[in-house]
Amino acid sequence: MPDINKNQALDIIKERFALKVSNNYVKKALGKKLQNVLSGMLRYQWEDVVRFWNSKKGEDRKRVGTISRQKQKFMHTARSKSFSCVAEAEELSSSQKDGRLLLFDIIHRKKDGSPITIEAAEIMEKLKDKKVEYEAITSSDSSVNLDDIDNQIIIEVLGPERYGRV
Repeated sequence: MPDINKNQALDIIKERFALKVSNNYVKKALGKKLQNVLSGMLRYQWEDVVRFWNSKKGEDRKRVGTISRQKQKFMHTARSKSFSCVAEAEELSSSQKDGRLLLFDIIHRKKDGSPITIEAAEIMEKLKDKKVEYEAITSSDSSVNLDDIDNQIIIEVLGPERYGRV
């Protein structure tokens, strides 16, 4: 790592922390930390990333991300699979087209079949209750489109979709 970068990093560290070690020790420690380059990354990219993480902008982004994660009510368990891939796999295994309600149920369960959180269990129960209500209505009214019912139920229970989300 160039000395000018080490000096800049040292100045930032001195602003934030009361150090009881020598400047040379801190510079050596910085050099060692920057040697731990992630595989697949070039050294200059790693240095840029570390510099960004320690910048005001990087800390602001971290703070926003932390707040956003805390606001999440529940997460899905599809890992890196998209919802459409999960839906397609379910259609192939059951040989019928599944709606959004079943997809929600699949994605918000653990491997053992239990809901991932208490909140998810409560929402699933509300979705089932609404489904029963709508099925009673559709049994007497044949003009109602069954595909629209799933969407309507999800909107009623979870609220309208946010802009930019599907």
